[in-house]
Amino acid sequence: MLTNESRPTPAAGPLPEGAFAEAAAALAAGIREREAPLAGLPPRTGRSAEQQQQAARIHEACRSLRAGFLRAHAEDVYDHLTAGRTLRLGLAELAAAAAQAFPGLVPTTGQLAQELSHVQEDKEGREIDQGILFREILRLPGAGGHLVDVLRDPTAEALALLDGFRATGRVDLGKVTLERRGAGGHVTFHNESCLNAEDNELIAQLEVAVDLVLLDDGIKVGVLRGAPMTHPRYRGRRVFSAGINLADLHHGRISFVGFLLQRELGYISKMLRGLSTRGRGDAYPAHGIEKPWAAAVDGFAIGGGTQLLLVMDKVIAAADSYLSLPAAQEGIVPGAANFRLGRLAGARVARQIVLGGRKIWAGDPQAGLLIDEVVDPKAMDRAVEDAVEELAAPAVLANRRMLHLSEEPEDAFRAYMAEFSLAQALRLYGDDVLDKVGKFSARSGAAANGAAPAPAPAQAEA
Repeated sequence: MLTNESRPTPAAGPLPEGAFAEAAAALAAGIREREAPLAGLPPRTGRSAEQQQQAARIHEACRSLRAGFLRAHAEDVYDHLTAGRTLRLGLAELAAAAAQAFPGLVPTTGQLAQELSHVQEDKEGREIDQGILFREILRLPGAGGHLVDVLRDPTAEALALLDGFRATGRVDLGKVTLERRGAGGHVTFHNESCLNAEDNELIAQLEVAVDLVLLDDGIKVGVLRGAPMTHPRYRGRRVFSAGINLADLHHGRISFVGFLLQRELGYISKMLRGLSTRGRGDAYPAHGIEKPWAAAVDGFAIGGGTQLLLVMDKVIAAADSYLSLPAAQEGIVPGAANFRLGRLAGARVARQIVLGGRKIWAGDPQAGLLIDEVVDPKAMDRAVEDAVEELAAPAVLANRRMLHLSEEPEDAFRAYMAEFSLAQALRLYGDDVLDKVGKFSARSGAAANGAAPAPAPAQAEA
């Protein structure tokens, strides 16, 4: 399957002579000099406490160099990599091109491959350097705004599947299916064995499905719902989402760029704002292709599942379901929830949920801040049909667009994502996070060969 991390990367040309080229050369030389002692250290698992501290000092010094270079030259870097913004490079493509054009700035393909051979706690943490790059690019209204727009382009796989989907009204991507029923495009999560926990593959497939919903003229409303589970504790019951797959995180299989950044700037951004106009100022209409979205929450929406609800136009929840953002337990930043939750639920409730781990049950008096309709579990199918009919009304699309202009200006989102880029990269390697995901993986009975196990029930009730 073609993903956002498997496309070829265009090679940038040589840097023009001048101060920018001199600064890039100085960065490369400085990184080489400072990183040289790392080669004399054993792998991270075999380092003494003193060697661990030495490695940390080396990385800190190198990251200071990278941050300083980018603070002065991020716009130049982006414009060079994109040939003056004529190339529309995705996140992984941009990072790979930067590794080639600016040695030492971000990890090379080989260094990332080496990282993937280790569990999370044994990595050097080179993804943090990618976080520095994207923080400094996204800070800039020009370069960052261009990148945010690029990441709302339809995926190559969706474009390849579009004609077939238009003809059949159904596509099976593996962990995600999409079916056109009436005016609704029903996107169903099928990561059944692990309670629809999110992993790299699920995220890539969700983006393709979202693109197809937006591109297909026969669909007026997108719908998200979880399939019935095969997990022993929930067998035969629908579940919306158990959030990030902590076992995959422990085993080093959750990509910072392809998962944690891509989901926010890719398919979630597309659900909220639609597909881009590909930078065309003369496009008509001036906005991209947008459609309203509804979510049907069966069982629970944990972590990333709740994050999705914050961009929905209608949320229907079964009476026995609940929502949660267990950021305090997991130790990572819950996507753009910190940006959106306070607006919807109020600052105090947002802190209770994010910092205190409070669950919001469908029957909670404050659930109405996040849920539009609570129904008997047996009535969910009918409620979803009614929601599609309601959101397909002609005036909905224009009004949701105007609401979004008021509620979440794109520049505010871009600025949030700039800070998120580095904050989340650092959290991925926090000692508390490494300890928690390691303990979770042990509890869930991870196989000795490193295969990701199904989340234990404790994850689903964190």
